[in-house]
Amino acid sequence: MKTNMLEAMRIFVQVAEQESFSRAADILQLHRPAVSKTMQQLEREVGVKLLHRTTRKVSMTAEGEEFYQRCIRLINDFSDTMAAFSPTLPPRGRLRLDMPITLATAIIIPALPDFKDKYPDIEIVLRSSDRRVDLIAEGVDCVVRLGELNDSSFIGRRVGEAKMVTCASPEYLRKYGTPLTLDDLANHKAVNFFSNTSQEVMDWKFLNKEEVVTRRIKSSILVDNSEAFISCGLAGIGILQGLRVSLDPYIQAGKLVEIFPHIPSVAKPISVLYPDRRYLSPKVRAFVDWVSELFSIPPKR
Repeated sequence: MKTNMLEAMRIFVQVAEQESFSRAADILQLHRPAVSKTMQQLEREVGVKLLHRTTRKVSMTAEGEEFYQRCIRLINDFSDTMAAFSPTLPPRGRLRLDMPITLATAIIIPALPDFKDKYPDIEIVLRSSDRRVDLIAEGVDCVVRLGELNDSSFIGRRVGEAKMVTCASPEYLRKYGTPLTLDDLANHKAVNFFSNTSQEVMDWKFLNKEEVVTRRIKSSILVDNSEAFISCGLAGIGILQGLRVSLDPYIQAGKLVEIFPHIPSVAKPISVLYPDRRYLSPKVRAFVDWVSELFSIPPKR
Protein backbone atom coordinates (compact mmCIF):
# COMPACT_ATOMS: atom_id res chain seq x y z
CA MET A 1 0.00 0.00 0.00
CA LYS A 2 1.44 3.36 -1.06
CA THR A 3 2.27 5.80 1.70
CA ASN A 4 0.16 8.94 2.22
CA MET A 5 3.14 11.22 1.66
CA LEU A 6 1.70 14.40 3.18
CA GLU A 7 0.69 12.58 6.36
CA ALA A 8 4.06 10.80 6.45
CA MET A 9 5.84 14.16 6.12
CA ARG A 10 3.85 15.56 9.04
CA ILE A 11 4.79 12.56 11.17
CA PHE A 12 8.43 12.83 10.12
CA VAL A 13 8.52 16.53 11.08
CA GLN A 14 7.22 15.73 14.55
CA VAL A 15 9.69 12.86 15.04
CA ALA A 16 12.56 15.08 13.88
CA GLU A 17 11.57 17.98 16.14
CA GLN A 18 10.81 15.83 19.20
CA GLU A 19 13.82 13.55 18.59
CA SER A 20 11.61 10.72 19.76
CA PHE A 21 9.06 8.34 18.28
CA SER A 22 7.16 8.17 21.58
CA ARG A 23 6.84 11.94 22.05
CA ALA A 24 5.83 12.38 18.42
CA ALA A 25 3.20 9.65 18.82
CA ASP A 26 1.81 11.35 21.93
CA ILE A 27 1.55 14.73 20.19
CA LEU A 28 -0.06 13.21 17.08
CA GLN A 29 -2.25 10.88 19.19
CA LEU A 30 -1.00 7.84 17.32
CA HIS A 31 0.36 4.48 18.47
CA ARG A 32 4.15 4.38 18.60
CA PRO A 33 4.40 1.31 16.33
CA ALA A 34 2.33 3.14 13.70
CA VAL A 35 4.76 6.08 13.79
CA SER A 36 7.77 3.77 13.51
CA LYS A 37 6.19 1.84 10.62
CA THR A 38 5.34 5.07 8.77
CA MET A 39 8.95 6.25 9.06
CA GLN A 40 10.22 2.94 7.67
CA GLN A 41 7.80 3.19 4.74
CA LEU A 42 8.78 6.81 4.13
CA GLU A 43 12.48 5.95 3.99
CA ARG A 44 11.70 3.19 1.50
CA GLU A 45 9.67 5.61 -0.63
CA VAL A 46 12.36 8.32 -0.77
CA GLY A 47 15.20 5.80 -1.04
CA VAL A 48 17.48 7.26 1.64
CA LYS A 49 17.98 6.94 5.39
CA LEU A 50 16.36 9.95 7.07
CA LEU A 51 16.82 9.14 10.76
CA HIS A 52 19.54 7.78 13.02
CA ARG A 53 17.92 5.60 15.69
CA THR A 54 19.46 4.74 19.07
CA THR A 55 17.91 3.48 22.30
CA ARG A 56 18.03 7.01 23.74
CA LYS A 57 17.54 9.40 20.88
CA VAL A 58 16.40 9.86 17.29
CA SER A 59 18.36 12.31 15.12
CA MET A 60 18.31 13.29 11.47
CA THR A 61 20.85 12.23 8.90
CA ALA A 62 22.28 14.85 6.54
CA GLU A 63 19.68 13.81 3.96
CA GLY A 64 17.05 13.94 6.71
CA GLU A 65 17.96 17.56 7.51
CA GLU A 66 17.43 18.58 3.88
CA PHE A 67 14.23 16.54 3.61
CA TYR A 68 12.96 18.15 6.84
CA GLN A 69 13.40 21.68 5.43
CA ARG A 70 11.54 20.71 2.25
CA CYS A 71 8.76 19.05 4.26
CA ILE A 72 8.26 22.19 6.33
CA ARG A 73 7.88 24.31 3.20
CA LEU A 74 5.49 21.84 1.53
CA ILE A 75 3.33 21.45 4.64
CA ASN A 76 3.16 25.22 5.13
CA ASP A 77 2.31 25.78 1.46
CA PHE A 78 -0.42 23.15 1.66
CA SER A 79 -1.91 24.72 4.81
CA ASP A 80 -1.73 28.19 3.26
CA THR A 81 -3.43 26.98 0.08
CA MET A 82 -6.26 25.35 2.01
CA ALA A 83 -6.70 28.43 4.19
CA ALA A 84 -6.71 30.76 1.17
CA PHE A 85 -9.66 28.88 -0.31
CA SER A 86 -11.45 28.37 3.00
CA PRO A 87 -12.50 31.87 4.08
CA THR A 88 -14.30 30.51 7.14
CA LEU A 89 -11.06 29.12 8.58
CA PRO A 90 -8.84 31.44 10.65
CA PRO A 91 -5.16 31.77 9.68
CA ARG A 92 -3.18 28.84 10.98
CA GLY A 93 0.17 27.11 10.70
CA ARG A 94 3.79 27.86 11.49
CA LEU A 95 4.92 31.43 10.81
CA ARG A 96 8.69 31.89 10.55
CA LEU A 97 9.79 35.46 11.33
CA ASP A 98 13.13 37.24 11.50
CA MET A 99 13.72 40.73 12.89
CA PRO A 100 16.41 42.93 14.48
CA ILE A 101 17.05 42.24 18.16
CA THR A 102 16.14 45.75 19.31
CA LEU A 103 12.80 45.88 17.50
CA ALA A 104 11.99 42.38 18.72
CA THR A 105 12.74 42.95 22.40
CA ALA A 106 11.61 46.58 22.76
CA ILE A 107 8.48 46.71 20.57
CA ILE A 108 7.23 43.55 18.91
CA ILE A 109 7.61 40.84 21.58
CA PRO A 110 5.85 42.92 24.29
CA ALA A 111 2.88 43.31 21.89
CA LEU A 112 2.81 39.67 20.71
CA PRO A 113 0.20 38.51 23.28
CA ASP A 114 -2.33 40.62 21.34
CA PHE A 115 -1.37 38.84 18.10
CA LYS A 116 -1.62 35.43 19.80
CA ASP A 117 -5.06 36.33 21.17
CA LYS A 118 -6.26 37.21 17.67
CA TYR A 119 -4.60 34.26 15.92
CA PRO A 120 -4.23 31.38 18.40
CA ASP A 121 -3.74 28.82 15.60
CA ILE A 122 -0.59 30.52 14.29
CA GLU A 123 2.60 29.09 15.79
CA ILE A 124 5.41 31.67 15.65
CA VAL A 125 9.02 30.71 15.09
CA LEU A 126 10.87 33.93 15.89
CA ARG A 127 14.51 34.53 15.08
CA SER A 128 16.04 37.81 16.14
CA SER A 129 19.43 38.89 14.90
CA ASP A 130 21.13 41.91 13.38
CA ARG A 131 22.18 40.15 10.19
CA ARG A 132 20.27 40.09 6.92
CA VAL A 133 18.77 36.71 6.12
CA ASP A 134 18.03 35.07 2.80
CA LEU A 135 14.28 34.49 2.96
CA ILE A 136 14.17 31.68 0.43
CA ALA A 137 17.34 29.82 1.42
CA GLU A 138 16.52 29.99 5.15
CA GLY A 139 12.80 29.27 4.81
CA VAL A 140 11.65 32.53 6.41
CA ASP A 141 8.10 33.70 5.70
CA CYS A 142 8.51 37.34 6.65
CA VAL A 143 11.20 39.64 7.99
CA VAL A 144 11.01 42.99 9.74
CA ARG A 145 13.76 45.31 8.52
CA LEU A 146 15.20 48.52 9.89
CA GLY A 147 16.54 50.97 7.30
CA GLU A 148 16.15 51.32 3.56
CA LEU A 149 15.27 48.21 1.55
CA ASN A 150 17.37 47.00 -1.34
CA ASP A 151 15.96 43.51 -1.94
CA SER A 152 14.42 44.03 -5.36
CA SER A 153 13.29 40.40 -5.70
CA PHE A 154 11.00 40.60 -2.66
CA ILE A 155 7.92 42.60 -1.74
CA GLY A 156 8.45 45.24 0.93
CA ARG A 157 5.90 47.31 2.81
CA ARG A 158 6.89 50.24 4.97
CA VAL A 159 5.00 50.02 8.26
CA GLY A 160 6.50 52.79 10.35
CA GLU A 161 9.68 54.48 11.46
CA ALA A 162 12.01 54.29 14.44
CA LYS A 163 13.19 57.47 16.13
CA MET A 164 16.93 57.76 16.70
CA VAL A 165 18.92 59.47 19.43
CA THR A 166 22.57 60.45 19.87
CA CYS A 167 24.07 59.91 23.32
CA ALA A 168 27.12 58.96 25.36
CA SER A 169 27.93 57.80 28.87
CA PRO A 170 28.64 60.41 31.57
CA GLU A 171 32.15 58.93 31.90
CA TYR A 172 32.89 59.46 28.21
CA LEU A 173 31.65 63.07 28.34
CA ARG A 174 33.69 63.82 31.48
CA LYS A 175 36.79 62.46 29.79
CA TYR A 176 36.39 63.91 26.29
CA GLY A 177 33.91 66.77 26.70
CA THR A 178 30.41 67.24 25.29
CA PRO A 179 30.11 68.09 21.56
CA LEU A 180 27.92 71.17 21.14
CA THR A 181 27.76 71.31 17.33
CA LEU A 182 27.85 68.69 14.56
CA ASP A 183 31.31 69.93 13.58
CA ASP A 184 32.54 69.08 17.09
CA LEU A 185 31.97 65.40 16.28
CA ALA A 186 35.21 65.46 14.25
CA ASN A 187 37.07 65.47 17.58
CA HIS A 188 35.22 62.49 19.02
CA LYS A 189 35.10 58.70 18.64
CA ALA A 190 32.01 56.58 18.09
CA VAL A 191 30.68 53.11 18.70
CA ASN A 192 29.82 52.42 15.07
CA PHE A 193 27.45 49.80 13.73
CA PHE A 194 28.39 47.98 10.54
CA SER A 195 26.40 45.78 8.18
CA ASN A 196 27.58 42.17 8.21
CA THR A 197 26.44 41.84 4.59
CA SER A 198 28.11 44.82 2.97
CA GLN A 199 30.66 45.50 5.77
CA GLU A 200 29.74 49.19 5.43
CA VAL A 201 29.69 51.46 8.48
CA MET A 202 26.30 53.06 9.08
CA ASP A 203 26.30 56.83 8.59
CA TRP A 204 24.82 59.16 11.19
CA LYS A 205 22.04 61.44 9.93
CA PHE A 206 20.71 64.61 11.52
CA LEU A 207 17.92 67.01 10.63
CA ASN A 208 19.55 70.44 10.95
CA LYS A 209 17.31 73.37 10.01
CA GLU A 210 15.13 71.04 7.86
CA GLU A 211 18.18 69.80 5.99
CA VAL A 212 19.46 66.23 6.29
CA VAL A 213 23.12 66.29 7.30
CA THR A 214 25.22 63.12 7.15
CA ARG A 215 28.23 62.50 9.35
CA ARG A 216 30.64 59.58 9.55
CA ILE A 217 32.33 59.60 12.96
CA LYS A 218 35.73 58.01 13.56
CA SER A 219 35.31 54.62 15.17
CA SER A 220 36.54 53.75 18.60
CA ILE A 221 35.04 50.31 18.01
CA LEU A 222 32.91 48.63 15.31
CA VAL A 223 30.13 46.17 16.23
CA ASP A 224 27.55 44.17 14.28
CA ASN A 225 24.87 43.52 16.90
CA SER A 226 22.74 45.74 19.10
CA GLU A 227 23.60 44.13 22.43
CA ALA A 228 27.33 44.76 21.96
CA PHE A 229 26.49 48.25 20.64
CA ILE A 230 24.70 49.28 23.85
CA SER A 231 27.27 47.61 26.10
CA CYS A 232 30.09 49.55 24.44
CA GLY A 233 28.22 52.83 24.90
CA LEU A 234 27.55 52.13 28.57
CA ALA A 235 31.23 51.29 29.04
CA GLY A 236 32.21 54.76 27.74
CA ILE A 237 34.01 53.50 24.64
CA GLY A 238 32.39 56.07 22.35
CA ILE A 239 29.33 58.09 21.34
CA LEU A 240 26.23 56.22 20.16
CA GLN A 241 23.54 56.97 17.61
CA GLY A 242 20.84 54.32 17.94
CA LEU A 243 17.16 53.59 18.36
CA ARG A 244 15.55 55.83 20.96
CA VAL A 245 13.25 53.04 22.14
CA SER A 246 16.25 50.96 23.23
CA LEU A 247 18.45 53.79 24.55
CA ASP A 248 15.82 55.87 26.37
CA PRO A 249 15.70 53.63 29.47
CA TYR A 250 19.45 54.20 29.98
CA ILE A 251 19.04 57.95 29.37
CA GLN A 252 16.22 58.10 31.94
CA ALA A 253 18.38 56.18 34.43
CA GLY A 254 21.31 58.57 33.92
CA LYS A 255 23.57 55.88 32.45
CA LEU A 256 23.62 57.71 29.11
CA VAL A 257 23.26 61.41 28.31
CA GLU A 258 21.49 62.70 25.20
CA ILE A 259 23.62 64.87 22.92
CA PHE A 260 22.17 67.47 20.51
CA PRO A 261 18.57 67.43 21.86
CA HIS A 262 18.00 70.50 19.64
CA ILE A 263 19.24 68.67 16.49
CA PRO A 264 17.09 65.57 15.97
CA SER A 265 18.52 62.45 14.39
CA VAL A 266 16.75 61.26 11.23
CA ALA A 267 14.31 58.42 11.90
CA LYS A 268 14.87 55.05 10.20
CA PRO A 269 12.11 53.33 8.22
CA ILE A 270 10.69 50.04 9.48
CA SER A 271 9.46 47.65 6.79
CA VAL A 272 8.23 44.10 6.41
CA LEU A 273 9.60 41.99 3.60
CA TYR A 274 8.25 38.75 2.17
CA PRO A 275 8.84 36.62 -0.94
CA ASP A 276 7.30 37.81 -4.19
CA ARG A 277 4.65 35.13 -4.63
CA ARG A 278 1.36 35.09 -6.53
CA TYR A 279 -0.56 35.44 -3.30
CA LEU A 280 0.16 36.36 0.28
CA SER A 281 -0.59 33.48 2.64
CA PRO A 282 -3.25 34.17 5.31
CA LYS A 283 -0.80 33.81 8.20
CA VAL A 284 1.71 36.24 6.63
CA ARG A 285 -1.07 38.69 5.74
CA ALA A 286 -2.33 38.50 9.33
CA PHE A 287 1.13 39.36 10.69
CA VAL A 288 1.81 42.11 8.14
CA ASP A 289 -1.52 43.79 8.86
CA TRP A 290 -1.05 43.42 12.61
CA VAL A 291 2.49 44.85 12.64
CA SER A 292 1.29 47.71 10.42
CA GLU A 293 -1.31 48.58 13.04
CA LEU A 294 1.32 48.22 15.77
CA PHE A 295 3.41 50.94 14.13
CA SER A 296 0.29 53.06 13.51
CA ILE A 297 0.25 52.94 9.72
CA PRO A 298 -3.06 51.57 8.38
CA PRO A 299 -2.50 48.43 6.26
CA LYS A 300 -3.09 48.75 2.53
CA ARG A 301 -5.23 46.20 0.73
